[in-house]
Amino acid sequence: MSLSEPPSSAHCEGATIQIHHRIRPGAVARYETWLRQIIEAAGRFPGHQGVHILRPPEGDHDYEIAVRFASDDDARRWRESAERRELMTTIQSDLQQDERVEIVSGIDYWFTPPTPASKQPTRWKQWLVTTAVIWPLTIIVPLLWQPAFNLIPALGSWGIRHGLVAATIVALVVYAIMPRVVKLVAPWLFR
Repeated sequence: MSLSEPPSSAHCEGATIQIHHRIRPGAVARYETWLRQIIEAAGRFPGHQGVHILRPPEGDHDYEIAVRFASDDDARRWRESAERRELMTTIQSDLQQDERVEIVSGIDYWFTPPTPASKQPTRWKQWLVTTAVIWPLTIIVPLLWQPAFNLIPALGSWGIRHGLVAATIVALVVYAIMPRVVKLVAPWLFR
């Protein structure tokens, strides 16, 4: 099993453990059962923020899993845990090759090429996709919060209002919108 080291500078903005598994033909059902077990185990660790799985198309055997944590330290604790090592031992014989693991922090995760053969997207494409996602949210989210700001004036005060709007936008981008948008535009983004 090969593990990449986390980036040298500590980040508190979140970290994603990006994992690639190539499954042996005939082992998919066992792997899917194991995947549910390891996702449940990761969910019990401090700082766990969710899992995103890209399953292979029919006839392919490459799984991409992204496990999100609140910090690099939280991600490292899970990655180095005895529980994860034990679970990896149980599935090792069903993998065609050692797993590939990479730790990415912040928004860089969304723009990591899905395969080694894919090109890293240019900065202008990253900017365009990010702007296209965030711009409409900066218009819609404040409108959605406005009834609460009117009802509770303290929430609408300078600073608090901005924090609530920003936190809502970031949550929507990270958990709901960006994974879907990047998947949708991937053929254009990674060429």
